[in-house]
Amino acid sequence: MKSIFFAFICVLMLNSCKKETKTEEASMETVTEKQYKSFGKEIIFNDAVAATSMSQHYKTMAVGDTINSKMIAKVDEVCQAKGCWMKVDLGNNEQVMVKFKDYGFFMPKNIAGKEVIINGVAFVEEVSVDEQRHYAEDGGATKEEIAAITEQKKTFSFLADGVLLIE
Repeated sequence: MKSIFFAFICVLMLNSCKKETKTEEASMETVTEKQYKSFGKEIIFNDAVAATSMSQHYKTMAVGDTINSKMIAKVDEVCQAKGCWMKVDLGNNEQVMVKFKDYGFFMPKNIAGKEVIINGVAFVEEVSVDEQRHYAEDGGATKEEIAAITEQKKTFSFLADGVLLIE
């Protein structure tokens, strides 16, 4: 009799744990759906590195080095032609040029000042004068600002496969 009663209590406890877990998971999904708008590959919001921390990683990288990463940062600028790139703030007057894998998605043009979580590959590259001028034109720079670009530039870059826009 005692063993039947013990088995019954165990079944009730296990069943109540399952229900509580499902409720917790459902509420977590609801919170994330309300707080983030997803672009590209579906990513989760946790485990993102702060932009200031990522800045330290970039400083140790040489041209051609890559690192898989997820970073949270403030958007400084977005391509005004299509939303096909954005620049995010690393702090200390440093930016990261973010492009989107295979041009598979674009960002809204009016998100400067908002925070994003980007997932993908961080790298350092040398950007040609022509490419810099192209990005300056897309960003709405004046003809004088574009003409002032005369040298290659070492840039911090990021190829994002997924982005969460914090609303």
